[in-house]
Formats: sequence, C-alpha cells, structure tokens
Amino acid sequence: MRILITGGAGYIGSHTVLELLTAGHEICVLDNFTNSSPEALTRVAQLAQGRAPRLVEGDIRDAACLAGVFASFQPEAVIHFAGLKAVGESQADPLRYYQMNVGGSLCLLDAMRAAGCKRLVFSSSATVYGEAQYLPYDESHPLDPTNPYGRSKLMTERIIRDWCAAEGASAVILRYFNPVGAHASGRIGESPTGQPDNLMPFICQVAVGRRPELVIFGADYDTRDGTGERDYIHVVDLARAHAAALPHVMAGCGAEVFNIGAGTGVTVQEMVTAFERVSGRAVPCRSAARRPGDVARSIADPARAGAVLNWRAELGPDEMCRSAWAWQSANPDGYRGNG
Repeated sequence: MRILITGGAGYIGSHTVLELLTAGHEICVLDNFTNSSPEALTRVAQLAQGRAPRLVEGDIRDAACLAGVFASFQPEAVIHFAGLKAVGESQADPLRYYQMNVGGSLCLLDAMRAAGCKRLVFSSSATVYGEAQYLPYDESHPLDPTNPYGRSKLMTERIIRDWCAAEGASAVILRYFNPVGAHASGRIGESPTGQPDNLMPFICQVAVGRRPELVIFGADYDTRDGTGERDYIHVVDLARAHAAALPHVMAGCGAEVFNIGAGTGVTVQEMVTAFERVSGRAVPCRSAARRPGDVARSIADPARAGAVLNWRAELGPDEMCRSAWAWQSANPDGYRGNG
C-alpha cells in the first residue's frame, strides 16, 4: 500500500515508518523538520535493510507542496502526525498551535479531497478528555480539554468527523496516552530539540549527565507513593497500533476513535525505580510543587482497540526504560550528535 505520513521523521512517526516499511508498504514522508531530523529517516532505512521512504521536505500548510505530493505519490491512505505537541508552549502561544494543528489539518484534508484520497489515520491525544470524571478513560468519557494543545486536537477530531460524513471518507482517530521508549536497536528514539516535555527524556538526560537531577512535580498526590500516575505506552506498541488501524480504515469505517494505552498506571517514582534497575544508573530526584493542570492519575481503557483493531500493548515499563536508555546512552545529544 502507498501511505503518506506527515511528520514521519518525528519520534512516533519514525517508529511507525519503520514498522510499515518492514511490513512491505511504500512510504512517503512529508516533514518540515521543525521538531525532527532527517537523520532519523536515514537510520530507519538502515534498520529496514535498505528500504527507504520517499522524503519530501515541506509544510502541511503549503497547498502547492501538498498538491505535488499527492499528484506524484498518489497515496491510498494518509497517517497524519505533523503538528505541535507541548502543553505549556500551547498556553504561551495558542495561535501558533491553532495555525499548525488545526490550520495544517484543514490544508491536508483539502489536498486529500482534491486528490480523491479518503482514508486517514489521525494522531490525537488523551488530553482531549481533560479532568477525569471516572477512570479508566474510555472513548465515551466527556471531552473537555484544559489547554490549547488539547483543544486543537479536539477541534481537528471534529473537523475530521464532518469531513468523513460529507465526503464518504474513513478515519481512525487514535488518542495516545504517554508514549515512551525507543526502538530496541537504540538507533532511533526521542530527541527533543529543547527542554523535554515528557518524563522519560528527563530521566535519560539526568542519567547521561546532561542534567543534574530530575524534578518531580508533586509528591503528595493520592497515589501509591504520592507521585503522579500515568498510562505509559511503548512507542513501538504505538507504531504497531497505526499498522493495526490501516486495514480497518481501508475497509471504510466512517470516523472511529480508539484509546491507545497500556490500560495500567505507573507512578513517576515507579518509572524512576525501573529505569535505575535496568540501566544501573542513579537518577537523583528532587520534589517540587505540583504544576497547574496536572492530575493525580490518568489511565486508559484500551479494550475497544483490542476488540476492533486486534491491538494491545505488549511492552512493559522495563522494556520502556531499557530501550530508552539504549537510545540515550548511544546518542547522548540525540540526533544532533550527527551534525
């Protein structure tokens, strides 16, 4: 199958490109490298034994670029990762997030309509749920995001639903929980361009000596050890979820939503302990006040993905930590170490 992957050089995108190349699909990546590196795709091609994706450097808001990609590659389906994803940054600069995440998605859907491409897998987020009214979150949980990033994802979900209804199109919307880890080879992984937004890169950067300590925001939550509890999903499991979504979206499902998580919670302290155990490296920690907007617990109910897509998470916290450390220890500066 010919698949266009927007943002395919990013953290989740690159692992998904590798998964799909290995499965024999023909891939074209469109990426502007705002938060990614071409080096990721060079390594993906090596891991895929020389099967390389076609690469177009460009922005999804560039209508001419999109038209050229659809005309030359003629994709049968699109997996849409491209977008901005930092909650704090979205609060400081909301217009930028709406321009990229909502505006960019509109441009992509326009290009798909013009090309007659009606199959889409969309990278959404559990942030669309907002504060938990009950746990675990299922797909019927009320939607009330608490920040511009989450609202941009929810707006895009609603636009996709309307597009499917009007065009007779098909979309699978995947709501991720907390992606972590790296490919087992240590060749591709998460390489944030500035200060990390997520727990695991912070842990890794402390372990490799780039940071003096891990600051744990909130040690007085109503959890097993007082630290926040989250549903962490290994990035390879997440990549496989996209592969599992493709047959369903190609069969013509309208617009459907699936939670992608492990279905179990791990606290910050438990993740630190697991990392120290598998890496043999100490991770000095310091507690600080809770951050505004953080919740005590966030856990997915992924049963629908299991029943409909035949997908479930298989890799646990030890594999998450072991693969993240394999990546970080071999690439202490991420892809920037390759110039």
